[in-house]
Amino acid sequence: MDSPAHVPIPKNGADYRGKVVLAPMVRSGELPSRLLALKYGADLVWGPETIDRAILGTTRRLNPHTSTLEFSRLPTSKIKNPTLDPENRESVIYRIHPEMEKGKLIYQMGTANPELAVQAAKMVAADVAGIDVNSGCPKPFSTSGGMGAALLKTPDLLCNILTSLVEEVGKPYEIGISVKIRILELPEETEALVKRLVRTGITGLTVHCRTTPMRPRERAIRHQLKMVGDICREAGVACVMNGDVTSRTEALKLMEEFNVDGAMIATEAEKNPSCFRPDAEGGPHEWRSQWKTVVIEYMRLALKVENRWGNTKYLLGQMIPGKEKAYAAMNKSKCYTDVIKALGLETVDDLLEQANIVDEHLGIPQNESRASKRARVKEVTKPEAATKEQKEKRKADDEEPEAKRIKVPEPETEAPIALQEMMAPAALSV
Repeated sequence: MDSPAHVPIPKNGADYRGKVVLAPMVRSGELPSRLLALKYGADLVWGPETIDRAILGTTRRLNPHTSTLEFSRLPTSKIKNPTLDPENRESVIYRIHPEMEKGKLIYQMGTANPELAVQAAKMVAADVAGIDVNSGCPKPFSTSGGMGAALLKTPDLLCNILTSLVEEVGKPYEIGISVKIRILELPEETEALVKRLVRTGITGLTVHCRTTPMRPRERAIRHQLKMVGDICREAGVACVMNGDVTSRTEALKLMEEFNVDGAMIATEAEKNPSCFRPDAEGGPHEWRSQWKTVVIEYMRLALKVENRWGNTKYLLGQMIPGKEKAYAAMNKSKCYTDVIKALGLETVDDLLEQANIVDEHLGIPQNESRASKRARVKEVTKPEAATKEQKEKRKADDEEPEAKRIKVPEPETEAPIALQEMMAPAALSV
């Protein structure tokens, strides 16, 4: 019997076969969440979808405090109005731990343009094990730009993006290129799409077992899954399933039942990162009574990498059961020091000392109230607050009626990323 085809895995890439992995999720795919998933047994981790234009123009640097690689930039809003942040603190668009995530991190990209996709992928290609194209996110911040699930309606463009990435990024950097899709309404439509995708040179394909209109609360439908897996296997491309997978044990059973190569966990991993543990190591079920153990591990990692405070607080809100007294206390916290005290962790290792240091590095809590900041910004931006030099320039402009006034196009903003933060529901798997 002939052995099945097998697309070669590049030297710096990752094989998705036999793997149970963390899904790409808005908010829940940031660095400490990925590290915690790896600690509890995830084989690979996907970072959150990052729009191609957002990573372009960032500065890649090593943070000496955390030993993490950070891709950061000054947000457009601060460039336009420096009074928003007099210290000009840059925003970290993407953060990687080169040692702890080596060979296990897949960078997921939102894109609808082959040229931009290649440029953006090259920014991170040397630091990750693969580039994954998101063609499954149904949210407007993605589809309105022709990205995400909108790409399912433009298969020529999607294939062009994947082929460009394979040739111009995958081969030179020796990493794998993959794609994440949703099933289409009709099986024959899904079949036709998958047959085209596996011929682009990708090493992996993840299929979310929901159609674009379906939402996370609706049960995943798996009647097309075996067909997708068979097409991928014939082409030698790894097939990963996604949708309502809640533990490693369940993942392995489903992989066997539908004859697919891997499984991705999304929603369950957000509230219970221990879901990746094998049953022999306790499985995921101890979390219900041992949630504090998971939270302590998360806090260690969040402090270690100096995670953005808002993101840490959000994840704690998912991991701490709402009925616990600690939940209400955590909700009132305004910084890491507050939350360590709220959770009663002052005597655990040196967490309190670390919290004080991280708060200082991050500049939290802010001494200035929101109302005060709004008043300051409003005052500075008043017309009468213009400097003498600005007033003289305006007067000179007014005295030159012959001069042409050319409207310069506004620079591209990071609106998709900002909308992603505001609009995305908990554990949105992209």
